[in-house]
Amino acid sequence: MSSTYSTSLRIELQASGANSGTWGTITNNNFSQSLEFSIAGVVNVACGDNAVTTLTNADGPQSQANNQARNAHIRLTGAHGAVRIAQFPATQKTYLITNATTDSGSSGPYAMTCRLGASGNTLSIANGTTRLVSTDGTNWYDVFSLAGSIDLQGQALVLDADADTTIDAPTDDQIDIKIGNTDVATLTNSSSDFVITSAVQDKDIIFKGDDNGSGITALTLDMSEAGAATFNAGVTATTGTFSGVVDADAGVTIDNITIDGTEIDLSSGDFTLDVAGDIILDAAGEQVRFHDGSALIGMVNMDSDNLTIKVETSDKDMIFQGNDGGSAITALTLDMSAAGAATFNNDVTAFSDKRLKTDIKNIDNALSKVMKMQGVYYKRNDIDDAKEQVGVLAQDMEEILPQVVLTADDELKTKSVDYGKICSVLIEAIKDLKKQVDELKGN
Repeated sequence: MSSTYSTSLRIELQASGANSGTWGTITNNNFSQSLEFSIAGVVNVACGDNAVTTLTNADGPQSQANNQARNAHIRLTGAHGAVRIAQFPATQKTYLITNATTDSGSSGPYAMTCRLGASGNTLSIANGTTRLVSTDGTNWYDVFSLAGSIDLQGQALVLDADADTTIDAPTDDQIDIKIGNTDVATLTNSSSDFVITSAVQDKDIIFKGDDNGSGITALTLDMSEAGAATFNAGVTATTGTFSGVVDADAGVTIDNITIDGTEIDLSSGDFTLDVAGDIILDAAGEQVRFHDGSALIGMVNMDSDNLTIKVETSDKDMIFQGNDGGSAITALTLDMSAAGAATFNNDVTAFSDKRLKTDIKNIDNALSKVMKMQGVYYKRNDIDDAKEQVGVLAQDMEEILPQVVLTADDELKTKSVDYGKICSVLIEAIKDLKKQVDELKGN
């Protein structure tokens, strides 16, 4: 009866009565060339730029060259210009597989695809990486998968060849990160808050990235400035709360701002409101106040649906200025030290276009109306140190010519006179006088 061979490692299984005088040699070779390779063997498999490289797995004890697939650690080597396939036997085994290939193309480095048999399940090994995997002959499995865990028993995880970059947990509930043999950061849990601590005095936490191919520093948390945050561009937030000082050279963009306080302070420079729509001031207290330091200089007040613009500083004026052909002008001054006397820079006119008027009638009895008018000297009793004025009395004028008298909607129903309109009556009165003079002269 002839020898048979195990399914995975192809170890020679000697039949009863066979191999007379050679059992010892075969058994020794099984141990040294099959089992030892499977447990501790490391073999380089030259893939080159072949589309498919099939790992050897001959029957019985063989050299490493003929027993490639039996080795514990498979190193895929050679230069290739694309992703290539390393074909493994479709049998059960655990492998440590390293992609040690080099780049011979323009888009490398390239991964290697490990395939079970001619058309079986595949596994990708990134260039320069090593994976510990197992196979049942049909599928590949990561020995350390994301669903499992690695227990280091309090020891450091060493990440580089010279062992100076590590992740460690020397203190309970704290992770220390060391790079280049320097403790740079710790990660901790503080009442369920995730805390990142820069471990080096006055050294910053910096967030970097790639913007369309250019390296950028997106955010710097400056520890030498008590954690001041510097963003590379604007700060955009749909909701959120900002406290303390927000300093951003490129600006801060926020959909809505809720201020839990009383002030917006600007230490220097100008404050600009630039909006696509309207600027709306909604003051529930009905006042918009203007201050110079602590001094109140003026306000806009909404009282009983009346809009009042008020100068708060004693004897200071309200001045309307503008530009006339490139020259600065003062168009109107409301003199508060003169009880609100108005001084216009140029003519004061009212519309009088014939096309805007209907029911036009001549003013009759103009002279008799003028004769009833009384010009008077007077002083205002609502003004301190009032000067003597000349004018008429509104109540008297209301009986003679009510068209020129206006009554305010205030508590006193204060009356005023449109002196300009009186001129039209004076014109007709002069014409009446001229007619009478002509008649007396016999003209």
